[in-house]
Amino acid sequence: QVQLVESGGGLVQPGGSLTLSCAASGTISSIKAMGWYRQAPGEEREMVAVIGSGDTTQYADSVKGRFTISSDNTKTMLYLAMNSLKPEDTAVYYCAAAPRWTLLRSEYKYWGQGTQVTVSS
Repeated sequence: QVQLVESGGGLVQPGGSLTLSCAASGTISSIKAMGWYRQAPGEEREMVAVIGSGDTTQYADSVKGRFTISSDNTKTMLYLAMNSLKPEDTAVYYCAAAPRWTLLRSEYKYWGQGTQVTVSS
């Protein structure tokens, strides 16, 4: 089993920056991909960014050029650096882990509890 805990959410102004963190523990060797998903009120959960075991990355078109996903050398920490934030970025952000490279929410087996990001003036 893998446990994931997000942190770093909060209230920021449009155009501001925020970095989210996710701590992973458990059977880390079983993880082949990790990602950030987000869900706004009344909307479906959507992929934000994914990073593979070989450091391959993929981003949603809406955040490309503004967000950066990364992990540390031990693969126990996942980060999402968010710049030039917009009100439409407001959502609960979740970190997730999958046993294979995938962009599909349904294939991610492990999830954190989420951290709220609110972009508002």
